[in-house]
Amino acid sequence: MTDIAATAAPPTETATLPARLAAGFVNRLVIIIPYLWLLFFFLVPFIIVFKISLSQTAISMPPYTPVLDFKDGVAGFLAGFRELNFDNYTWLTQDALYFNAYVTSLIIAGISTILTLIVGYPIAYGMARAPATIRPTLLMLVILPFWTSFLIRVYAWIGILKPEGLLNQVLLATGLISQPLVILNTYTAIFIGIVYSYLPFMVLPLYSSLEKMDYSLIEAAQDLGCPPTGAFWKITFPLSLPGVVAGCLLVFIPAVGEFVIPDLLGGSQTLMIGKTLWNEFFSNRDWPVSSAVAVILLLVLTIPIMFFQQAQAKAQEQGR
Repeated sequence: MTDIAATAAPPTETATLPARLAAGFVNRLVIIIPYLWLLFFFLVPFIIVFKISLSQTAISMPPYTPVLDFKDGVAGFLAGFRELNFDNYTWLTQDALYFNAYVTSLIIAGISTILTLIVGYPIAYGMARAPATIRPTLLMLVILPFWTSFLIRVYAWIGILKPEGLLNQVLLATGLISQPLVILNTYTAIFIGIVYSYLPFMVLPLYSSLEKMDYSLIEAAQDLGCPPTGAFWKITFPLSLPGVVAGCLLVFIPAVGEFVIPDLLGGSQTLMIGKTLWNEFFSNRDWPVSSAVAVILLLVLTIPIMFFQQAQAKAQEQGR
């Protein structure tokens, strides 16, 4: 009987080998697909934009003369490589317009992120503390604006904020103001548009962190005499910091390069890097300079991402 069992064992082990190979292939495929996505839709476009930023402006189609080109073979490519210059990047440091646009964009994005956090945190906290039966409905209401075009939603705010718009009509009817407020084509309108448009990106990470929190810790703190405000700042808020950081990054990063909201709600006098990039690319048709602006913008946005990754790594080390 022992010999029969011994001879029957190898086929069973052999039968599990294809399953192991299939499982290993699936695991590798799950990892490879995101990297391929980043390769084709991030790294390759970035290389193309960086290549254009090193080119020279020309009256042609497309409106630039490439410096690095393989049409003349490897020798031509190496010759172009020796002639590389960063005049377009130097030009960005010489013109105060670009520096002011970067600074203004960072300030507007920072203020908008803080306002979005102030508005979004109570919403996420209320959703997390709501009965489990209505949480899916509340979550659907947060995601509901995504079912409508982003451009249409921004255009709707024009009808609300203009002098004869809905907001001024309501305020005049209630007697709170005696003359229409000037909100459209101001920075206030930009803040309103960004907070409204990016609020779900703040609420969802916060809700995810707050929902997983053990609320028995708050009850224990209150039993020990801690007031509700103290329990919030000592327990709830620190435990929700991963959601706060993730939400702030999801709002801050796209808000820096925002173009539609400043253009429609801020007016023509608004100076942000997204509008500057649009004007250089389509109005001035200076593709090399606009590409240099885009490359610098990307490098600026990688700074908060690096800080976030370092914070996550420290948090994981402390958790161990």
